Amino acid sequence: MRQLGQAESKVVIADNTEALALLGRHDENLKLIEESFDVKIVPRGNELLLSGDPAEVERVAGVLGRLLELLRAGSFISGQEVRYAIRLAKTGEDQKLGDVFSDVILITPRGKQIRPKTLGQKAYVEAIRDHAMVFSIGPAGTGKTYLAMAMAVAAFKNREVNRIILTRPAVEAGEKLGYLPGTLHEKVDPYLRPLYDALYDLIGMEAYQKYVEKGFIEVAPLAYMRGRTLDDSFIILDEAQNTTAEQMKMFLTRMGFGSKIVVTGDITQVDLPRGKFSGLEEARVILRDVEGLSFVYLTDQDVVRHELVQRIIKAYERHEAKRAEVAERRHEPPDAESRPDGS
Repeated sequence: MRQLGQAESKVVIADNTEALALLGRHDENLKLIEESFDVKIVPRGNELLLSGDPAEVERVAGVLGRLLELLRAGSFISGQEVRYAIRLAKTGEDQKLGDVFSDVILITPRGKQIRPKTLGQKAYVEAIRDHAMVFSIGPAGTGKTYLAMAMAVAAFKNREVNRIILTRPAVEAGEKLGYLPGTLHEKVDPYLRPLYDALYDLIGMEAYQKYVEKGFIEVAPLAYMRGRTLDDSFIILDEAQNTTAEQMKMFLTRMGFGSKIVVTGDITQVDLPRGKFSGLEEARVILRDVEGLSFVYLTDQDVVRHELVQRIIKAYERHEAKRAEVAERRHEPPDAESRPDGS
C-alpha cells in the first residue's frame, strides 16, 4: 500500500538482455540509483516499480528512461555513465544526457565506442570540430589527450587530413638526457609511451605500424617540430604545461594550410625547472582574445577515471586554495615564480 506523501511509477523494459544492460551485474547500477535518491526500486517481470518521494520518483524515472534510450541507440552503459546520469539529474541537467553519450566519435577495432562522457568533454569535442586550434586545460583523467587523438583518427579516416602528428616535450626529471643510456630514440621513447598506448587502443597495433611506415602517423618529441611547416595535418601537443614560452611559440607557428592543432595540458602539474614559466600559462594570457581558436577548461567534474581520482583532485584543490589564502594573509605569493599577467 502506498504511504501518504509517496508517489509510484513504473519503467518498462523490453527483455532480459536489456534489463541486464540497464541494471548491471548483480544489479549494481540499480543499487547506485537507490543509494542516491529517496526511492525504492523493485524489479517485477519486465517492469521496474518505483516508489518514494514524488520529486525523487520523477527524477529516477527520468534517469532510467534516458539510460534506456541510450541502450536502445547502441550505447554501452557502465557504472560510470550511471553515476554521471545521477549527477546531472540532481542538477536538473539530465535532459542533456543523450546529447553527450550519443556522440560517437570513433569505433575501435575491438568494437569500443569512443565518445564524450561528460558535458565538459562534449563541449571539448564540439570545439575541436568548430575551430582550427583548441587549447584543452584540465586535471588528469579528463580525457584531454585521448579524445583529441580519437578526433584525429576520425579526421584521418574521413580524409579531412593526410596525417596525424603527435608530440610532447621531453622534460628532464632530475636526469640529463645526454647521460641516460641508449640511442636518442631510446632516451625520448618513455616520454612518448602514453601516446603510443592510446594509438594502439584506437587503431590497433598492426594499423599503427602500417601508418607509421607510410608516414601517415608521426610521434616525436617537440624539439623535432622546429623549422617545419605542417600542412593538411591533425597535430596534437600533449603535456603542454611543460613547454617553455619559446617552445610554445615555435610549435604554434608550425601550423600550415588545412591543418588542425589541439594543445592539451594540466597547469597544476608543471615539471619545468624553477624559474622557467610554462608556455601554456603564457599562451592563455596572450591568445585569449585571438579569433579562430578556443580554450576549453575541464574540471574534476569531467574526470572519467576511477572515482577516487576525482576525490584526490578535489583534495589537492582545497589544499592549494588554503595555501594561497595563507600566503595572501602574509602578503607573499604562494610560489616564487611570477605570472605572465603580473599577478
